[in-house]
Amino acid sequence: MIDSQLASALEHARASGMPDLCELPPEAARGLYRVLTADELPALDLPYETRQFDGPASRLGLRIYRAAADAPGVILYFHGGGFVLGDLDCYHTLCSHLCARSGCHVVIASYRLAPESPFPAAVDDSYAALEWLAAHCVSEFARPLPIAVAGDSAGGNLAAVVSLLARERKGPAIALQALCYPVTAARPGMFPSHDKFNGIVLSAATMQSFHQHYFGSADATSDFRGAPLLASDLSGLPPALVQVAGYDPLHDEGVAYAQAMFAAKVKVSLVDYPGLIHGYLNMAGKSPTANAALTDLALALRAALAAQATPQHFNPTRT
Repeated sequence: MIDSQLASALEHARASGMPDLCELPPEAARGLYRVLTADELPALDLPYETRQFDGPASRLGLRIYRAAADAPGVILYFHGGGFVLGDLDCYHTLCSHLCARSGCHVVIASYRLAPESPFPAAVDDSYAALEWLAAHCVSEFARPLPIAVAGDSAGGNLAAVVSLLARERKGPAIALQALCYPVTAARPGMFPSHDKFNGIVLSAATMQSFHQHYFGSADATSDFRGAPLLASDLSGLPPALVQVAGYDPLHDEGVAYAQAMFAAKVKVSLVDYPGLIHGYLNMAGKSPTANAALTDLALALRAALAAQATPQHFNPTRT
């Protein structure tokens, strides 16, 4: 059964006549997405700083949320939105809570959106953000720190793909890949949950629209940078946390990726929240269960980063 608070929110959305995201042109859909992600969590008075980094094609923005000076590491977060929607403002409150609950610094990086910038633009930008963070850790945080990557939905896909690329390119090092209801399959309709939970937050039509916007004429059925389940070798990846929601069209592909990594001897923690729905991290203000899942994510990230931190990280100068 769907979490009662989230079921009520879904019923309210249906009664309001809210259009499906795929029924709107991308710019209008982005505006609606900003509305949908606004005020879903209590706002925190946590300051942030804005920086820019050099993406492959343009300068891109990122935000830094700072924890205490002795924070054990930094989380690089990639936002969701089907590779078409989402921005730093949409995820401001979520990143504030992730910083506060984990006690770790959080950096959220923007990436170019489709259809204006189709695949693999988001991948290239996300890996560039990881390289920027690794290169600027000391200048931003006064000492080298372990880095974890995290993301939800399309952002979970990017966190997974960046982890694959970092393994192939021998860095930067990643302490944990935290993938929340990630996109991992080559196309919509490949798993039973795609049909079983069609229309619960995500419709089949919207998933197909996002897929078309992102991949366009590109062949998405052979490139792991679009679908990490296509990777021929998953061994040697960073430890992974995979969170999935019981009533999510993406449920089965998230489970499949966790199982594939486990079969490749990657250390994996798979957490299935049976009553939750797609996008629950942005709904944590509506549901105690979703709120607990956000805390679970924050604590897992802290534990992984603390395990990687060395005494030198905490004592950069010696007397």
